[in-house]
Amino acid sequence: MEHETTTSHFIKTIIDKDIETNKHDGRVGTRFPPEPNGFLHLGHAKSICLNFGMAREFKGTCNLRFDDTNPAKEDQKYIDAITKDVSWLGFDWGDTIHYASDYFDRLYGLAVDLIKAGKAFVCDLSAEEMREYRGTLTEPGKNSPHRDRTVEENLDLFEGMKAGEFEEGSRSLRAKIDMTSPNVNLRDPIIYRIKKMSHPRTGNAWSIYPMYDFTHCISDALEEITHSLCTLEFQDHRPLYDWILDQLDVPCHPQQIEFARMNLNYTIMSKRKLQKLVENNLVRGWDDPRLPTIAGIRRRGYTPEAIRNFCATIGISKKESRIDMGLLENVLREDLNERANRVMGVINPLKVVIENWPGDTVEELDAVNHPQKPEMGKRTVTFSKEIYIEQEDFMEDPPKKFFRLGPGREVRLRYAYFITCKEVVKDEAGNISHLVCTYDPATRGGDAPDGRKVKGTLHWVSEEGSIPASVNLYDRLFSSEDPEAGDGEFTDNLNPDSLKVMENARVEKSLATAAPETVYQFERMGYFCKDAKDSTPELPVFNRTVTLRDAWAKMKKKGR
Repeated sequence: MEHETTTSHFIKTIIDKDIETNKHDGRVGTRFPPEPNGFLHLGHAKSICLNFGMAREFKGTCNLRFDDTNPAKEDQKYIDAITKDVSWLGFDWGDTIHYASDYFDRLYGLAVDLIKAGKAFVCDLSAEEMREYRGTLTEPGKNSPHRDRTVEENLDLFEGMKAGEFEEGSRSLRAKIDMTSPNVNLRDPIIYRIKKMSHPRTGNAWSIYPMYDFTHCISDALEEITHSLCTLEFQDHRPLYDWILDQLDVPCHPQQIEFARMNLNYTIMSKRKLQKLVENNLVRGWDDPRLPTIAGIRRRGYTPEAIRNFCATIGISKKESRIDMGLLENVLREDLNERANRVMGVINPLKVVIENWPGDTVEELDAVNHPQKPEMGKRTVTFSKEIYIEQEDFMEDPPKKFFRLGPGREVRLRYAYFITCKEVVKDEAGNISHLVCTYDPATRGGDAPDGRKVKGTLHWVSEEGSIPASVNLYDRLFSSEDPEAGDGEFTDNLNPDSLKVMENARVEKSLATAAPETVYQFERMGYFCKDAKDSTPELPVFNRTVTLRDAWAKMKKKGR
């Protein structure tokens, strides 16, 4: 499938105008700058599609750059996961991955330039004192008592910070801007802090590390980014972004442009809160298929095309909104409907014995892989004396509008025969053990030569033609549309039924060799993906990707 066409939006309009006026010599350079302290989620996918999409559309470049300025939280496993996710989504960053740590020497030198220009000073206030001096949203802050240190004293102290002469928290380097500014981000923000910790890439070379607001804009400028696209929470930081670049001799001054982040109901888009779920073992790791992480949805069976289509569908704007999960699921269904082979899988099996079937005979029947796409071919399914149907497809005392199997009722088995239930066999506890049915040999293929009709068509698998499987029925992780609303913890809204494990499922035998992460439509049951992590040769595991219809929408209509 081709990459999705970029829809028109205000950022594209800005870039169009910049090219028309030959700003940046008509060049377009963007970047995706994740911090390697967790796994990416769907909100990041929106930013990835935007940044790489704009670069692709305008024949520019998009850098993948890791903002690795806080060694306390960063790990190589996150870098590996992020590069895998971006590549899986279908985007290419070229031959080079960029790191903020690549620029540590230059960042230090530019901080020294600020000090020499009288635009930065070393401050001895503690974190608590700094909060007191900062003021509030309605009251101005007040100058640090160390703000008027001489350039020479600041240079000496900053060199001492770099050399590791001072304790963590005892000193910081602050930009000298305006403590009375209505924008608190301009009230002499910290641009370097002491952190005596080994860095994954630079080792023990540094005892100080630059802050994000200082690092990000300079990294953009050093990489000659033209349009720095970020979400709305950075809008109030834009004046600081511009102030820093205005003070320094850098190759270019990128334009920061903000857009609304993705907010999806029944889930959360906070890396910090996702990490809490992982660390508190409320989910099974960052790649848990219930999470909105890219690793999780990939494991669940989402396709990169569906994610790109979804991002194109919701578009880019400056207005915050909450998107219905049903829209994402509908986009996914549309994509999977086109590409997924059909198979039969029985999730909660009920055994059926065909009493008039000829002995141990095994019969092979043709089944299509996709009813609308003959080019996707056919497969063979095996029919025998013992088969399995879904437990929910049988009722001992069925109501009037129940068109599936019941005592004395006749139904069609997909691709096979008409069968009629003759007997319900129960165990000593009164539970149904199996059904005894008869089949009509004249109905092979699913049609009766005498023209009689049946209203129910069931999927099935035979004992001979199926293998055991475990099926994870994943549902929405939270039972509340907005898990973060209210006074309680967001974890109070976890859906206790977000995962049901069906350990006794049976699926067509061909699925034993299915490739991991392959998605199939289990006929009448939904789309299911072979799990790449938990499947074994003896017992494949399938994750429900999405149902065939939006069950939650039906629940809303019923007021549940």
